[in-house]
Amino acid sequence: MKRIFGAFAAVALCGMLSSAWAQHIEVIYGDDDRLDIYQVNNAKLLKMADSTAALFEGYNVKVEGAKALLTTRHYGDALRLCKEEPFYEQRTGAFCSGSLVGPDLLMTAGHCVETEEACKDAKFVFGFGVKKKGELPESVPATEVYGCAKLVGRAQVDDGADWALVKLDRRVLSHTPLKLNRTGKIENKTLLIVIGHPAGLPTKIAGGASVRDASPDGYFVANLDTYGGNSGSAVFNASTGLVEGILVRGENDYVWKGDCRVSNKCPADGCRGEDVTKISAVSSGVPKTMAESYEEVKLDTAFLQLLDGALKD
Repeated sequence: MKRIFGAFAAVALCGMLSSAWAQHIEVIYGDDDRLDIYQVNNAKLLKMADSTAALFEGYNVKVEGAKALLTTRHYGDALRLCKEEPFYEQRTGAFCSGSLVGPDLLMTAGHCVETEEACKDAKFVFGFGVKKKGELPESVPATEVYGCAKLVGRAQVDDGADWALVKLDRRVLSHTPLKLNRTGKIENKTLLIVIGHPAGLPTKIAGGASVRDASPDGYFVANLDTYGGNSGSAVFNASTGLVEGILVRGENDYVWKGDCRVSNKCPADGCRGEDVTKISAVSSGVPKTMAESYEEVKLDTAFLQLLDGALKD
């Protein structure tokens, strides 16, 4: 993994973003497919996005009554971007992404919460998204902010699986846990969608991607349009809506264009690709949702026949 942030990043971001943000950085493949929430009218995608959380440093979230104020920076200014760069005027603040996989269980990348202390210092914020054109969200309802009760488990292998499971400080009542592909199988060319917080921006949904290489142990390689801040994002099967993995590593984000920077762009089949921890590496630690359990029962014909007979009796 290359690093593009040196002294400039330390000054420009003023310590707002964690080191994990700068160390695990990604890129655009082919066209930039990132969309804001307000640009998406697919109910299923919006529900998936609704289960996405932004990881903020605790000191960048201040609860005042019913509202939580988020410390953010102007995206373009903070990263010295060229003005034609997408989302230039938006605000950046999250250092990683996560997703709800249980009533009080959040999944992210292992390098996002490296220790119990780091977990306790973070805040997990739902609803940090642009829901109306021109909106610059700098706050969310206080009820959308959660703390870390416990770091349930994590792994971080530079060329392998990278994941963490966080028990939140209370149950999440207003968002639905995502369903996982528990078969442990993922094939080359599987179409993918990623939802998270690229460069710490408000929630972005990006499709137009696929699996390039499913053979490595613990992870697969894809051509997802992702950036630093997407680390921990859930990567979905575009056909089933099931989570296939967690975005963890990739190419450099930006390249210089004169005295400003633009997104690094690669052919769809070029550059190194983005590494995604296979969901099989973490799924055993995620209890099945009620919906998943129901689907299993529904497929058990013999059980249903027995149940039907019992009800008739």
